[in-house]
Amino acid sequence: MTNLDAESGNPRARREELALIERAKRRDADALRQLIDAHKDRLAAFIWRMVRNHDDVEDICQEAFLKAFAALHTFDPSYRFSTWLFTIAYRLTLNAARRKKPVSGDIDLATFEGAGPSAADEVASSEEARHLKSVVWTAVDRLSAPQRAAVLLFYKQQQSCHEIAAILDIPVATVKSHLHRARTKLRDLLEPQLAEENTRYRILREFAG
Repeated sequence: MTNLDAESGNPRARREELALIERAKRRDADALRQLIDAHKDRLAAFIWRMVRNHDDVEDICQEAFLKAFAALHTFDPSYRFSTWLFTIAYRLTLNAARRKKPVSGDIDLATFEGAGPSAADEVASSEEARHLKSVVWTAVDRLSAPQRAAVLLFYKQQQSCHEIAAILDIPVATVKSHLHRARTKLRDLLEPQLAEENTRYRILREFAG
């Protein structure tokens, strides 16, 4: 079973995940390892975008899994394991954010993308595409913590509004409001900057030609 199978709502994969959790409750080392392997990359990517500090990412990931495993007896099987795990991690990121000032800087999102090389990847690795990614994610970093979390969970983690509501512990209507306000703010932030970037790259191409 892969994590993508479980996340897709495949009934068989869902049953396998629940069986894995039951084994993990009995402290089956192999089951615990499989749960970690299935979710660690996506969890780390989410936490990084929230805290922007590599040391904190490692610490929060480890603490999230430890807390999840320690409280497996309270896990509600009506939720996906990832929803429950991200709920724990989100609360830990908020605590970390309160303790530290935000870290500025850009990151190439390809760091957390697991797809193999392709023509699309080669295009995305161009200097222009990398810079535009940086521009977009720098704008995302300017959102409030709940808005940023909602955007990351919805667009990067493919969580539904109901799942995001469970993770953030807010009503579904509030999730939709966060997404709407985030999209509006991102559009306001990005439209003038992307227009300027497009002009700059057009001029550079003309000189290069």
